[in-house]
Amino acid sequence: MIIKLDFESEIPIYLQIRNEVVKGIGKGQLAIGEQLPTVRSLANDIGINAMTVNKAYALLKKEGFITIERRHGAKISPRYQSNIDYSERLVSELDLLTSEAAIRGCDKETFLRLCEQVYQSIHVRRLEDEKI
Repeated sequence: MIIKLDFESEIPIYLQIRNEVVKGIGKGQLAIGEQLPTVRSLANDIGINAMTVNKAYALLKKEGFITIERRHGAKISPRYQSNIDYSERLVSELDLLTSEAAIRGCDKETFLRLCEQVYQSIHVRRLEDEKI
């Protein structure tokens, strides 16, 4: 698993790890049941404190993206249905992204085209992975 982190970013490292894992799942790069690196090994690979990785894994577990078992470590959980809380969060995050795009001069057509391209690239990769 390749995790890209930006140590200069204002986004905390644990959230960047969480986001990278979520993107990996969404793009089909991480499969259901796939084992994630141990907290200690990922922390050593990245060069950060193990507590930071532990915080990311705890958040991923809370959100239902991974399961954690003492003897088996962290694994990607089976997919689950969207719920009302997630829908509200999605609207909130889309509101923020749309506002930023508008402020930076991105018109509606360009914004929607970019959204479609990103969604399509994820959907196509997932379909290709499921055929294998």
